[in-house]
Amino acid sequence: MGAPIVNELTLADFELENHVRGALKAAVQGDNDFYNQLLGVIHQKEYLSAEEVALLVTCLRAITGAVSSIDIVHHHALLAAVLRMSLWDYEVDVMDVLVEFIVSLASSSGDFVDLCLEMLVSNFMPLSTYYSEEYLKNPQGLYKKRQVLDRVHSTFQSIATVVPFSPVRLGIIVKDKMPSILQKEHLMSMYVENILMLESGVMGDIVGRTVLMALVDRLIELDVELTWDDILQDDFCKGIFDMDLEDLEGHIEFHNADSSELTREALFQNIFCGNNIVIAEKLDSLLVLTFEHLQSCYNSGRLSQVFETLILSFKKTILTAYKSKFAQFIMFYACSLDPENCGEFFANEVLNIFLRNENPEWRMSAVAYLSSYLSRAKFLSASFVATILESVVDWCFQYCKVHEGAIYPKNRSVFYAGCQAIMYVLCFRMKQMLVIPRFNSGRLLKRIEDILGHPLKPMQACLPSIVEEFVELTQKNGLFPSLETFQSRTDLENCRTFGGVQRLDMFFPFDPCLLRKSDRYIHPNYVYWSMVRNSYEDDEHEVIEEEVEVYDGFDEFACSLDKMSITPRPDNMLKMPSRIRPSTSPESL
Repeated sequence: MGAPIVNELTLADFELENHVRGALKAAVQGDNDFYNQLLGVIHQKEYLSAEEVALLVTCLRAITGAVSSIDIVHHHALLAAVLRMSLWDYEVDVMDVLVEFIVSLASSSGDFVDLCLEMLVSNFMPLSTYYSEEYLKNPQGLYKKRQVLDRVHSTFQSIATVVPFSPVRLGIIVKDKMPSILQKEHLMSMYVENILMLESGVMGDIVGRTVLMALVDRLIELDVELTWDDILQDDFCKGIFDMDLEDLEGHIEFHNADSSELTREALFQNIFCGNNIVIAEKLDSLLVLTFEHLQSCYNSGRLSQVFETLILSFKKTILTAYKSKFAQFIMFYACSLDPENCGEFFANEVLNIFLRNENPEWRMSAVAYLSSYLSRAKFLSASFVATILESVVDWCFQYCKVHEGAIYPKNRSVFYAGCQAIMYVLCFRMKQMLVIPRFNSGRLLKRIEDILGHPLKPMQACLPSIVEEFVELTQKNGLFPSLETFQSRTDLENCRTFGGVQRLDMFFPFDPCLLRKSDRYIHPNYVYWSMVRNSYEDDEHEVIEEEVEVYDGFDEFACSLDKMSITPRPDNMLKMPSRIRPSTSPESL
């Protein structure tokens, strides 16, 4: 008897599975008649009638029953046709029989596992242009999204039940299939949502680390794509982070027509223009998804476990990244959720890199992270900051004991980075430190004085804006009298020019987050320079509390940026840098 005609078979024909099995075997022998008919049914994708949908379901169910007869070489066309089907293109009747086939195929042979997992991962986001960003936000689109993704993730679990090694392979596939940074924002966000679902799901213990580290890698890749050249139209010798905010205002009008106040939107539009704004918005959206996931992990008691992965990713990707600007705030936010565990653990880990790592650039980057973190993290207690800072002081003091000679930043870069970190933290925390007994002891203050007055001249190698502010604060607090010889305007000018291109520059990774949506997660636990500066401008004899009052709203944000200029003003008001050039090591070195 010849091969049956597929579209003439009745839905009640229980012999269809046997026909399909026979067709698969016949195709191996070169008889492709019924096999090609099956391919024709599978290839129909658009505008299917009810009868065509029913036929498709019947054929898929029959192929599922005959899955043991499928050969990866001889039936490549059939496998490709089925595995290219998108769940997004069908209703639930086709979806259900399709995922049933995927589970059966994966369990039939290890040769098919990767193909099945890749098919499911391809459904993390729709390929059809029908599913626009607007459609996916409306109730119908959200319902469709839930229909698809629920089946995708439940199928991962079903495959893992019969193929125990599949989660390991899944993690690798998810990492390899990560969308490029050129992908549309809403599709990239959907992919990341699926990554985070995997991390928090039943397979999270196996797949979670791989996919979370892949996410951080993509955040860094987006971050380093942000450029600032469009802003520097009038002065190519400056980086955006070396500028006064007043200089920036000179290029593009920041103010509303009806207001003289700086607005967040105007600031964002000025900094992120051209291609920058597309990249910044993608990065911003992915950071928000990550922040929300970390909050969920904290609520479920999983943050410590997830934070171990973040620490690994920090050491592998973030610490060594060049020109990272905002991705590192995932560490800051995670620490703010659990200061006593994650917050203190992070500080100690970064301190350990500075003290013991053999790579000088990593050590410089680590101490930059440490100083910025200790200065900006409102959730860290003053006593803890004093303890960590004391370790940096002790290292620098021991370095001074065994090294002599003139200033030479290239060979002493780690030492100068440590000295700069000490001064930077004290600019933010000096009042708090002076009420901590262990810090206010004669021993520690004397060591700082000896370090900064050493013949290696660290105050002439460090960033001038930090030295200036530090000098001003020491004068106000009556500290380090032996450094008074450095405290003239002439010496400060020497500091600004000493060493030429070898002068130490550093970046401070946790300077203000300028991303629209992400900042609202950061600023409640963030110390802005204006908070600190205002406290010093109050009555010098006023007793202040250890905890700094929370400042909300953009007025505070704008004010803080305005007061964080690194360029000396004509009125000689000394200010801190708003941001330093974002590199992991001094560009001049």
